[in-house]
Amino acid sequence: MTDGNDGFTAQQAAAANTALRAALGLPPQRFATEQLVGMLSDEIEQLRNAGKTDGEIAGLLFESVGLSICSEEIARFYATPGERRPPG
Repeated sequence: MTDGNDGFTAQQAAAANTALRAALGLPPQRFATEQLVGMLSDEIEQLRNAGKTDGEIAGLLFESVGLSICSEEIARFYATPGERRPPG
């Protein structure tokens, strides 16, 4: 049963995943660089369209959450719109 909300934030989903895995005695879920860049490709595309370079995007990822992903990895693993899976 839901409380009538229209969805959950990515932060809520990540926190729920972490809590459930901890309750099971499992470590936090980890993603390979290729997977993470693929998951972030919608946002990467929008930042590129706003004039940001892959180097600037890599810097933003490091400054905001400590992700060490370089611009070359963003370019290599970026998923084009046709390669992305629709939600659901």
